[in-house]
Amino acid sequence: MRPEERHQRILQMVTENGRVDIDVVSAELGVSAMTTRRDLALLEADGALRRVYGGATRVNSGSYEPPFPVRAKLHAPAKQQIGAAVAALVDDGQTVILDGGTTAMAVAEHLACRHITVCTPSLRVAGVLVSSATVRLMITGGMVRLGEQSLVGPAASSMLEDYHFDLYIMTVSALDVDQGFTEWHPEDAAVKRTALASSSRCIVACDSSKIGRTAFARVCPLSSAQLLVTDSRIADEQRAALEAHGLQVVTTPVGPLEARLGVGGLDAAMDPQGAEQCSTEKVRP
Repeated sequence: MRPEERHQRILQMVTENGRVDIDVVSAELGVSAMTTRRDLALLEADGALRRVYGGATRVNSGSYEPPFPVRAKLHAPAKQQIGAAVAALVDDGQTVILDGGTTAMAVAEHLACRHITVCTPSLRVAGVLVSSATVRLMITGGMVRLGEQSLVGPAASSMLEDYHFDLYIMTVSALDVDQGFTEWHPEDAAVKRTALASSSRCIVACDSSKIGRTAFARVCPLSSAQLLVTDSRIADEQRAALEAHGLQVVTTPVGPLEARLGVGGLDAAMDPQGAEQCSTEKVRP
C-alpha cells in the first residue's frame, strides 16, 4: 500500500473513531509499528491529527481548520459525486455564486463546460474555471486567506451585495440540526451570509462526515437553504431530522472505489479520464 493510501485510511479511521491505536492501524494496513509511527508523525506535521501515547486522536476543536491539502484527501470520491449531482441541478443561463473549499472545487470541475455566470470568493475555484470558454467568471474582491485562498473582508461582501444571483452553492465545515450551518473561520462565514442574502435559492454541498458536527462560526439556520446534496452514507436518523426541519436531502450513490475503501477514498486512485466532467444531464430531486 502506498503512503498516500495509508494516510487516507488513517485519516478515515481517526475521523470515524476519534482515536486510533498504533497496533490496530498496523494490523489494518499490514505494515510495521515503525511505519505507522512515521505516518502519524507526518500527518501531525500537516495538522491532520494529534499524536498521543500509543496512537493518535483527531483535533476536536471547532475553531481548528485542517489545512486544505489534508481536507482534499478526505472523502474525495464522495465529493466528486456530490459535485456532479450539484452541477446537474444548475440550468444553463443561470447566475451562480460558488464558494470555496474542496467540495466547491469538485462542483466547479463539473460546471466548467456549462453556459452560466459564476461568481466566486475562492481563488482555487477561479483557477478551475478561468480557462473555460463557456463560463462567465466573476471574482469578488477582498483579502486573501493564505493556504485556503479564499477572499474575505468588507470588499468581498460589498461586491456580492451589488448583484442578485439565481443560485448560491454553499459548502460548509459542519451542519447540525440545532446549530445550523457552521464554518471554521468567522470571515468566511460572513461572506457566506452575504452570498445567501444576494441569492434567490441556496443548495448546500457537503459530504456526510460533516453532518452532526459543529464548527466555530455560525453561518445560518437550516431554514436558509432549500436543498442539501450529500453522499448516501448519511445516517437514516440524520436525514429524517434534517427533513423534519424542512431541508430537502438528495444523496449520491456510493461508487465502486468508495465502496471498496469505505467512507472517503483516494485522490490517487481516481481516474481523471473516467470522471464525467461538465455533465449537462439535468437531475431533479
